[in-house]
Amino acid sequence: MKAEAFAPAKINLTLHVTGQRDDGYHMLDSLVAFADVGDRLTFSSGPNLALSVAGEFSSGVPIDHSNLVWQAAEAAGWTGSILLDKQLPHGGGIGGGSSDAAAVLRTATAQGSINANDIALSLGADVPACLYAAAARMRGIGEQIEPINLPPLPALLVNPGIAVPTGPVFSALQCRENAPMPARIPTFKTPVDCAAWLRNQRNDLEAPAMTVAPGIAAVLDALSDTRDVLLTRMSGSGSTCMALYPTLKAAHFAAYEIGVAQPNWWCRATMLS
Repeated sequence: MKAEAFAPAKINLTLHVTGQRDDGYHMLDSLVAFADVGDRLTFSSGPNLALSVAGEFSSGVPIDHSNLVWQAAEAAGWTGSILLDKQLPHGGGIGGGSSDAAAVLRTATAQGSINANDIALSLGADVPACLYAAAARMRGIGEQIEPINLPPLPALLVNPGIAVPTGPVFSALQCRENAPMPARIPTFKTPVDCAAWLRNQRNDLEAPAMTVAPGIAAVLDALSDTRDVLLTRMSGSGSTCMALYPTLKAAHFAAYEIGVAQPNWWCRATMLS
C-alpha cells in the first residue's frame, strides 16, 4: 500500500512564554497558523522501517532513529519505507520536523487503529498543533489545542540560511513569567484587522534568538522595508521570519524584492490559514 502526506510549515503568529514547570518544560500561549508550503512524505508499507531523504534541504538530515519521522513511525507501530522530500529549512522555527512527524501519525491513523493524540506530545511540544494542522491557540506545554478561525493571511516567509537550536534560545530568555495573550481572541474579517491585533502581541523568543543568531535582525529589517507590509515577526525560536500583507500579490512582490537583494535567502510567498 502506498500513501502520500503533506507536512505544512507551522508559523507562530505569536509566542508568549508564560512560565516554566519544575520538570523544565516551558509553558506557552501561542497562536499558530499553517502555510501552503512544506515537506512531502511518501509511504510504502513493508515488513521493515526504512527512511530516505531527498529535496532542497535533504543534506544532513538523519535517516535513523534520531529523526522524528522514524520515531513517529516506530511509536505508531508502522513499518515500511518512507521517502521524505525536505523542502523546509532546518532549525528554522517553522516546525519542519514536528510537522513531518505529525504527517506520519496522520497516515498511520488512516491505515490502522492508533490514537495519534496519545503519541503526539511525546514527540515534541509542536507535534500536537502540527497534528491538527490548522489555525489554533496552543497552550500549556503544547498539549492544549483550541481551534481558531482566521481569515486567509497572505504572508512571506524568509530564512537567511541560519539553523538556530532551540536550547540556546531558551537559555538566553531573560524572563520566563510573561503575560499570556488576551483570554479571548477576536474574530478577524481581513488580514489588516488580524495584523493590527497581532501588533499588540509578541514572540518572547525573538530578542533572545537574535543574541544567538544576529543575522535574524537583517531579515526583519528587510521585511519591514517591503511595500504594503502589515506586520513582521520571527516564527518559533527562529530563524525564519514572516511578514503579513493585505494581498498575496503584495507578498509575491515582496518575495521578488528580497530575492533579488538576497539570492541566498529562502523566500516563499504563501497563504496562512
